[in-house]
Amino acid sequence: VKPVVHAFQLTEEGPCEELGSDGQPASFNEWILPAKEFDGLWESLIYESGLKQRLIRYAASALLFTQKGVNPNLVSWNRIILLHGPPGTGKTSLCKALAQKLSIRCNSRYPHCQLIEVNAHSLFSKWFSESGKLVAKLFQKIQEMVEEDNNLVFVLIDEVESLAAARKAALSGSEPSDSIRVVNALLTQMDKLKSAPNVIILTTSNITTAIDVAFVDRADIKAYVGPPTLHVRYEILRSCVEELICKGIISSFQGCDGLSIPSFSSMKEKVHDTDAVPWFCKQLIEAAQACEGLSGRSLRKLPFLAHAALADPNSHDPINFLCAMIETAKREKSEQPE
Repeated sequence: VKPVVHAFQLTEEGPCEELGSDGQPASFNEWILPAKEFDGLWESLIYESGLKQRLIRYAASALLFTQKGVNPNLVSWNRIILLHGPPGTGKTSLCKALAQKLSIRCNSRYPHCQLIEVNAHSLFSKWFSESGKLVAKLFQKIQEMVEEDNNLVFVLIDEVESLAAARKAALSGSEPSDSIRVVNALLTQMDKLKSAPNVIILTTSNITTAIDVAFVDRADIKAYVGPPTLHVRYEILRSCVEELICKGIISSFQGCDGLSIPSFSSMKEKVHDTDAVPWFCKQLIEAAQACEGLSGRSLRKLPFLAHAALADPNSHDPINFLCAMIETAKREKSEQPE
């Protein structure tokens, strides 16, 4: 296997926010990719089912089929990804990280890349006559971008389940009929983007059962992003602890090879010889077990909360820190709402 090296320069500009009117939330944010804000995000996201590689391979195939001029009437693909699952599992972050990763990998073909982030809620103005204008303005902006052949545009639509809620409410008569026209307008505009070879639509939903059927049918990939497994929880905590050791917040563990803590897979190989498993790995596994039911977002906060719970915040003792992390995990889990 020959390694491929991609040279790139990060953009330090933050998101460009498109301001709404009459106190309405912004309809979209825009980033120039690759962005410094997303540097390292892809590597920090840990999933067990090969999800990240599946998304990368999908995007590569979608762009290749378009580039080769495959007849979409014979072989159909929409370049739409739907990630669904409970809150806090990293769906939005994964979409942003994927866009960043692809902007680097596709740099030779598409030297200019943008990410447009849309919150579906922002498309429904309190003045429903304005909602259609918001949708039109948004997609006019996107169409202008994709007209440039050397542009690769990613459109991220968060909380896409709100489209289904608006459609159902309109059909039941509890919302103005304008709302269903807005939903239909959005779906129509998305269909129009099919003809553009240089756009990929990324969507997320927190409520799997509430996703609009008409939208689901348009998605090529419908991937469930669930709560982290024990393996994933261990790896998330391991990356957090290694960062704290690297920054000198806590001392390295005795018997540990520098900053590196053994991975979960290497621990599984020693499952029949518990004496071969380092004590700090056993503690880390116990902390990961105590975190069952917590989201990836909560896991990333856990080391900070554990450090804040230490009697002596200036202590670098890793033993005290791991004990505090186990107790903090138990407390966080017990305080979760039913």
